[in-house]
Amino acid sequence: MEPDDVLAGLDPEQRAVAEATRGPVCVLAGAGTGKTRAITHRIAYAVHTGVVEPSAVLAVTFTTRAAGELRQRLRSLGVPGVQARTFHAAALRQLGYFWPRVIGGELPSIIESKVPVLNAAYRRVRRNPDKSELRDVAAEIEWAKVTQVTPEDYADLAAKAGRKSPLPPEEVARLYDAYEQIRRERHLIDFETILELTAAVMTEHREVAAQIRQQYRYFVVDEYQDVNPLQKLLLDTWLGGRDDLCVVGDPNQTIYSFTGATPRYLTGFVVEHPQAPVITLIRDYRSTPQVVGLANKVLAKARSPHRLELVAQRPEGPEPVFAEFDDEPSEAEGVAKAARKLIDSGVSPREIAVLFRINAQSEAYEEAFSAAGVPYLLRGAARFFERPEVREAIVLLRGAARSATADDPLAPTVHHILGSKGLTPQPPDGGKARERWESLKALAELAEDLAAKGADLPAFVAELERRASEQHAPPLEGVTLASLHSAKGLEWDAVFLVGLVDGVMPYREAESPEQIEEERRLLYVGVTRARAHLHLSWALARSAGGRKSRRPSRFLDGLTGRPSAPPRAASSGRDRRSIAAPVSCRVCGRTLVTGAEQKLGRCGTCPSDYDEELLERLKAWRGASAKEAKVPAYVIFTDVTLQAIAERVPATEADLLMIPGIGRVKLDRYGEAVLSMCRAAGEPADEPAGDPAGE
Repeated sequence: MEPDDVLAGLDPEQRAVAEATRGPVCVLAGAGTGKTRAITHRIAYAVHTGVVEPSAVLAVTFTTRAAGELRQRLRSLGVPGVQARTFHAAALRQLGYFWPRVIGGELPSIIESKVPVLNAAYRRVRRNPDKSELRDVAAEIEWAKVTQVTPEDYADLAAKAGRKSPLPPEEVARLYDAYEQIRRERHLIDFETILELTAAVMTEHREVAAQIRQQYRYFVVDEYQDVNPLQKLLLDTWLGGRDDLCVVGDPNQTIYSFTGATPRYLTGFVVEHPQAPVITLIRDYRSTPQVVGLANKVLAKARSPHRLELVAQRPEGPEPVFAEFDDEPSEAEGVAKAARKLIDSGVSPREIAVLFRINAQSEAYEEAFSAAGVPYLLRGAARFFERPEVREAIVLLRGAARSATADDPLAPTVHHILGSKGLTPQPPDGGKARERWESLKALAELAEDLAAKGADLPAFVAELERRASEQHAPPLEGVTLASLHSAKGLEWDAVFLVGLVDGVMPYREAESPEQIEEERRLLYVGVTRARAHLHLSWALARSAGGRKSRRPSRFLDGLTGRPSAPPRAASSGRDRRSIAAPVSCRVCGRTLVTGAEQKLGRCGTCPSDYDEELLERLKAWRGASAKEAKVPAYVIFTDVTLQAIAERVPATEADLLMIPGIGRVKLDRYGEAVLSMCRAAGEPADEPAGDPAGE
């Protein structure tokens, strides 16, 4: 292949990348702009013009799939000898080659998972592990290692980094230290140690560094916004002060900072290399102008100086669809029907994806797609009823159902049973424990829904078993169900972004401005996965017939091109309604996300004044009413609703209706009694008898 043939068909910016054959070079490449095409043609052009030999090139990326694609494209361009590998694969190859020479003996065994070693570390520090806690602590140790934080420094640096440790930081540090001791004693290495040892061997043995640097003189790093400090250390060690380096990335697609990845190496590349040209790719070849326009709007309010304004290159396509549903089951049913319609129109099921923020959201879509006869594949997570915590919970519930009596209230019984598996009133801070909690919470909420319909524990267990046995489509070609994080790097003809409500997108754990911005970037990644068809949807209530108190994601503000709410999806003849404005805390003014906060009208941490006597009177009345109606107390009003009444002391029916959780039905049923108690609370106490002048 001639050099000019390599450049043929590239757009001006891609050609500029290809012709910049000497580093340092920084390429900022927006979603769908052909960055892989640009960097593979750059390598091929450098080889065909004699700038570098294929064997001297090391192209590094983050997944074996991406590395394989690089190798395949380079072969088609006539340069099959280029090494394209992940950081870990490249480091392991080098470490395995030099270890017998400079260290002696066999390379330590590689552990695929930290959990077995960490289990031993728990025993060493005399602590009983929980499965989900083990995974969360393992993830925390991984973060510490990639950010080069030692066990001695973990507690201080984790606090400075704003980490939400699954255990007290001092306990994590002890387990981290014990994990490292046991790993070394057993002659084991994990993925982070592979990178550490490769850098260490090169640093301590000059002959090793010289040989590796003689072999690799030309570096390309893809997805540079996802590099972590440990990977940067290894890259700098490979370079050894040289600068023949081309980096490619998009700071607007930084979504893994919780693992230690940071975009600062990409955004600060020209500070580190002042002579480096910065080439920007903004021509989007993946998506229609309608999808690209929406992606640009998502980032329009981002607090970033590195925002890229994409320019669509494809012909016009359908407008994005915004759909609002009464509840989550209706949303899942509507999405399944829309997917079926696309399939009937000729779109292949494998070219359709449903993307959600957390894995616990998958269950409703698994069931809805099965009911609609639409095949699906679940990517990146076990199906809901195949998750260990769900299987274990069903075993416990099945056992309890055998001895249950008709008088056992369903919802409290299920809450009690699931409490033994980790369902707490407040969710864990995050990680695997949070995912486990979300799954258990979904079971508890289903129990509450069925309890409201009169179901008992045996009926609930029968319903779970029915869902487990019937909801899974055969694992054939089908619609992809995936989390937004696992969809990075993929694309489909049609994408459904679901569950777009505040508290889910952005996720309730995102508190700082930086975390909120990462959630916005996550939505941007989801939008840019679509080539032509894009559907965005949300549900106002969790369950059928529930209080419609949810708010569409704040990231949707202004995306529809008009100030009013996006159009509501037609369903079952229900009336259209506008979306209420976000609720702000009446104390500090912060936007309220959780249902409990919205009911109270304030942040959970903000101070409040309330009539304690009124609250006790309300609770006593609720208890008597629940006993008379033979229903759990929360069916009348939840504790949070009673707290909100005691804080606001409504005087009229209109005031009472302003409290989330109180609708027309409950107003008609309980309004008079509640208002009567509130009026009594507001009346002054009787004056003592005697002379009003006090004489």
